[in-house]
Amino acid sequence: MQTERTFIDDLKHRYKYGGMSMRLIFINVAIFLVIRILDVFFNLSGAEGFIGNYLIGNVALLTGIQDFITHPWGLFTSMFVHYDFFHIAFNMIFLYWSGRLFEQLFDQKRLLYTYLLGGIFGGVLEIIAHAIFPAFGLTSSIVVGASGAIMAIFVAVAFYRPNLKLNFFGLFEIRVIYVALIFILKDLLSLGSDDLTAHFAHLGGAILGMISVQNIHSSGNIVNRMQQFGDWILSLFSGSGKPKMKVKRGSGSSTRAKTDEEYNIEAKAKQEQVDRILDKISKSGYESLSKKEKDFLFNQSKK
Repeated sequence: MQTERTFIDDLKHRYKYGGMSMRLIFINVAIFLVIRILDVFFNLSGAEGFIGNYLIGNVALLTGIQDFITHPWGLFTSMFVHYDFFHIAFNMIFLYWSGRLFEQLFDQKRLLYTYLLGGIFGGVLEIIAHAIFPAFGLTSSIVVGASGAIMAIFVAVAFYRPNLKLNFFGLFEIRVIYVALIFILKDLLSLGSDDLTAHFAHLGGAILGMISVQNIHSSGNIVNRMQQFGDWILSLFSGSGKPKMKVKRGSGSSTRAKTDEEYNIEAKAKQEQVDRILDKISKSGYESLSKKEKDFLFNQSKK
């Protein structure tokens, strides 16, 4: 007898099995709801504006050099904070859409690090722009939102597989690279406008997206380096101090850590296999895949 999942069970299932993009959406939405609930509570308590004037100001990215030095964590926290409903709604739809495309090409860990680095690149470029362009004035601006991080994810897809076609509502198809270039051009033409949008943060994320797919199998690739650093940090907390990935030699039980060269060769071979399968899908459809190819693609998407 099959029982229906409750709403909470369904949310847990989606968080656990929905991929990294879904987990990032859950985190962003949860933070948004907490901020909004606190805002209502403080407003009812007579402390109207407390959240907007104090809390947001302490988790946002402050673009003034002196303010940033005293609040450096904003470079990280700002990419998870949204205050306006339409702001988070648009960003999460874009994250879901671009994240699904990304997870068809790369693993989930790479999506996470591309998101983080895209947000950081976007924030840094926004700070630099406010420091060198007089149009921004001398006061700090407050920047929040995941737009730069999500832009990195989408642009990475576009520059890695520029000929990938997107179907818009069944009406027409367009190559993903053209959509990315339209977004980039829009931000370039909007620089200096008073539309309350952090266009430099968008462009910083786009730059990271472009860089992230250059020499993608090299240990010098920026996302690969970030992943190695992140794995090293996690190994310190786990107490092992060594990489967890090991490879068996012969029939014995001895194991050793993979070298960077072995890891890169294996990663390149897997990525080439993914590319071959995706090319086959684009030409003949998903049903043309063998069971082995479907299983391989599924296993790669869950990593």
